[in-house]
Amino acid sequence: MIVCEEPNNRLDKFTGTMHWRKDRFPLDLDNMMLRGCRIRNTDECHGLVIFAGADTKIMRNGGKTRFKRTKIDELMNYMVYTIFVILVLLCAGLAIGNTFWYEEVGSKAWYLYDGKDQTASYRGFLSFWGYIIVLNTMVPISLYVSVEVIRLGQSKFINWDLQMYYQEKDTPAKARTTTLNEQLGQIEYIFSDKTGTLTQNIMAFKKCTIAGQTFGDPANVAGVPLDRGKPVDFTWNKYADRKFEYLDHSLVACIRSKKDKDTLEFFKLLSLCHTVMVEQKEDELVYQAASPDEGALVTAARNFGFVFLSRTQDTITISEMDQEMTYEVLALLDFNSDRKRMSIILRFPDGRIRLYCKGADTVIYERLSPNSKHKEVTQTALDIFANETLRTLCLCYKDISKQEFDAWAKKHKAASVAMGNREAALDRVYEQIESNLMMIGATAIEDKLQDGVPETIAKLAKADIKIWVLTGDKKETAENIGYSCKLLTDDMQIHYGEDVNCVLCKQHVHSDNENGKRLVNIYLSLSLSVSVSLRVCLSVSLRVCLSLPVCSVFVCLRLSLSNEILYEKKKKRRRLRLKRLGKRPAAAATPQDAAQPIDDWEKETRQVDFVNMACECEAVICCRVTPKQKANVVSLVKKYKKAVTLSIGDGANDVNMIKMANLQILVFSGCKHNPHLWTSGPHTTLMESVSDRLSRHMHICGLLEVILQGSFEVAIMNDDYYFIYDFLLPLQVAYEDWFITLYNVMYSSLPVLLVGLLDQDVNDKLSRKFPKLYLPGQQGALFNYKNFFISLFHGIFTSLVIFFIPYGAFLQTMGQNGEAPSDYQSLAVVMASSLIFTVNMQISLETSYWTFVNCFAVLCSIAIYFGIMFDIHSAGIHVIFPSTFTFTGVASNALRQPYLWLTIILTVGITLLPVICIQFLYKTIWPSVGDNVQRNRKKYEMEEEEEEKSTPFQRGRRSRRSAYAFSHSRGYADLIASGRSIRRRPARARPNPRDSIREIPQAENI
Repeated sequence: MIVCEEPNNRLDKFTGTMHWRKDRFPLDLDNMMLRGCRIRNTDECHGLVIFAGADTKIMRNGGKTRFKRTKIDELMNYMVYTIFVILVLLCAGLAIGNTFWYEEVGSKAWYLYDGKDQTASYRGFLSFWGYIIVLNTMVPISLYVSVEVIRLGQSKFINWDLQMYYQEKDTPAKARTTTLNEQLGQIEYIFSDKTGTLTQNIMAFKKCTIAGQTFGDPANVAGVPLDRGKPVDFTWNKYADRKFEYLDHSLVACIRSKKDKDTLEFFKLLSLCHTVMVEQKEDELVYQAASPDEGALVTAARNFGFVFLSRTQDTITISEMDQEMTYEVLALLDFNSDRKRMSIILRFPDGRIRLYCKGADTVIYERLSPNSKHKEVTQTALDIFANETLRTLCLCYKDISKQEFDAWAKKHKAASVAMGNREAALDRVYEQIESNLMMIGATAIEDKLQDGVPETIAKLAKADIKIWVLTGDKKETAENIGYSCKLLTDDMQIHYGEDVNCVLCKQHVHSDNENGKRLVNIYLSLSLSVSVSLRVCLSVSLRVCLSLPVCSVFVCLRLSLSNEILYEKKKKRRRLRLKRLGKRPAAAATPQDAAQPIDDWEKETRQVDFVNMACECEAVICCRVTPKQKANVVSLVKKYKKAVTLSIGDGANDVNMIKMANLQILVFSGCKHNPHLWTSGPHTTLMESVSDRLSRHMHICGLLEVILQGSFEVAIMNDDYYFIYDFLLPLQVAYEDWFITLYNVMYSSLPVLLVGLLDQDVNDKLSRKFPKLYLPGQQGALFNYKNFFISLFHGIFTSLVIFFIPYGAFLQTMGQNGEAPSDYQSLAVVMASSLIFTVNMQISLETSYWTFVNCFAVLCSIAIYFGIMFDIHSAGIHVIFPSTFTFTGVASNALRQPYLWLTIILTVGITLLPVICIQFLYKTIWPSVGDNVQRNRKKYEMEEEEEEKSTPFQRGRRSRRSAYAFSHSRGYADLIASGRSIRRRPARARPNPRDSIREIPQAENI
């Protein structure tokens, strides 16, 4: 019998118990198989269907998918709504006019009588819907098709971009959606993970401290430190990894001498305390680790003579300096993001029972025995490692008596089969055995920054894009990485710790008691505490009262009076808005009342305070945040700033943050990437290419020109309205039916599409050199209601010219035969020809980047128009379809008249003259950044060529700042305990090492 949880949608958790032969066995996530899973390295297995149909986890996760829309989509929808309202008003006006006309004129003219005795109002009602049908071309339905085609083409260009191709892994960029491309040009905030995104996530064992002695710095025979020593020769070790490199020869000599027991115990711990899986491939050991940190540590132990060889369900075998030893595994206490440590309990061949433990310094130091040695020396070494961009883990052990272990094993068995709160029960049992530990030392692993990260951040900052780094690492880690990647600079004033809580509480007091009082220098100290359930909890008292884990955050900024004034204005607007939430609750009378959860008013106020202050800073770094908290931070900015956000990550712990943002970029780098990540967004390979993506693909001018051109062409089609109004003809259009049908498909679509796909105001190099070119799109200056109405009025003016100039010419002009060709069909041909020339010339004036394809498209569109027009006006097609093609011979007769060609030239010239004049004025008197770059393009290109010639290579410089942390992905403990082996899993989130032991405990917990 199996007792398990009810059906749910959690893919990362399963709790159950199997009753078999009067015994109980725990069932968890590692016993569960989802649809599509495959098993390897397993001869046979037994399965049982627990849930079926709609109760399966896969089906319960198949809920509604949230479709993301861009700001341009929203504006375009409002634009269509506006055009539709205008259409309804125009048709209503025409229907009313037609009603009055029929009462005054139509009903009295016998030759207009249609034999239907209908009232004037009923005729007006029918006329309204008839005008809706006739003037339906005003609604730009084809605009949506054009925009989607352009987006599809832009996505292909992203996929084909060689600048974003990662040659080492043969990985091109991949756009996972076609609906978000233009938002690359509107980003205001970037939220980035640290490990694997800013860093390479490729770990290398660099240094260690063992029993108070530090190893890792290269030195000569005399002990003088060297900048770069000769790598250690590991040929004496037949199991050594050839790729492993170490510079301190003294550590190898110490191990090979076998005199220092602490050193031998140190590497024995590394080879035993882990959840690494091993495979034999071509007589070589291949390790599969749940995190790159763990793989690096086991590989280091392997090279120093302590080789992990194999493991079974209850044993682990290693080679200790060429001597094979097998240890019995009694218990494996796996890692999770709350514990920040893992332990293994082993029975040695001589019968001794020992616990080995490794984890974050804060959790380890809390559990050390008072008799443990080397605590202060190890802490000093940890601080030194932090200044060298190294990630640290503390190692310790504990000897356990048989009686103590037997008593603990019973508790562990009971907790492992508990149905309710199994994880909490196991954690309590783990706490009992992981106490009074003895310190051995600490490891230091290097995780280098990705190439081009500082340059990328500098470019993004110049483009006025604010960068927030959200990481689960500790505060020192985040700060040092911030300096390494130039997110933080020496001219910034940095504030962190618990002071921001006091600032925000003080701000609350000021806003509640005296609305007119101004908060004096709100930037004196800044920090953040984010609660798991309350999202943003910024009060020290609340942080003390609540038992929820919190995370600490620090932000950096430059002080300025303008920022304070701007914040004061925002604060007044915020107070007015928060009045809708109700009055602030009264102060608590007792400490018990103060411990109650804060209400919606308090949460809303603190959230707004945090967002407003953080968004005034130049950079924000949130440390010790969980995946859920990352998503909450992004949600706050989206909610209160209405800004376009971009999330960048590379692993499963970033999924919540990535899915919450408007735009997502998944970086394929290092070892942490989860190939089964199901987020939708562009995928690329390195952090450096993110800058290229934004600089090369940020120009949304082409797409916006298409939209504005669509509204321009909508207004042009008002010629039908003028024709109906002028001649008082119901349901009669100014153009031929076939012209209206083919206009969007054949005559005007190709040039517009090519502008949207190919047009660029500057080339790629200049766009990277001048990040300020990004600002117009970010500020919404390229497409808004102002530009829409300008384009609409421009179209109305053009339609007036296209209609009334040919109309006036037909009234006052005489043909070659002495007769005035005042027929409707000739007028329609002239108007249509003028429209085709005007539209194609208009799009030509808006084109900044000319190619052969653009020229061909414009000329081809005009040629296709005349070719089709002469064909459908020919006598031959009229004979075959007499009722369909009624403009027989009109084109050849009308265009034979020279004055009609002069009319077309005059019409086109008058319509384009204002456009030419306005463009001239803007480019000469009010030039934009793009106009100035275009004007000096050749100069900048020559400077670029000279720089490339003068600097063939640039030597990098190691940052003096650093960081330390460790990976916090769940290991293979449950698999090992179950005796099964599966394929390598993708690494998950990194652990959140706590702050140093000198800091307050409240700031250390998650």
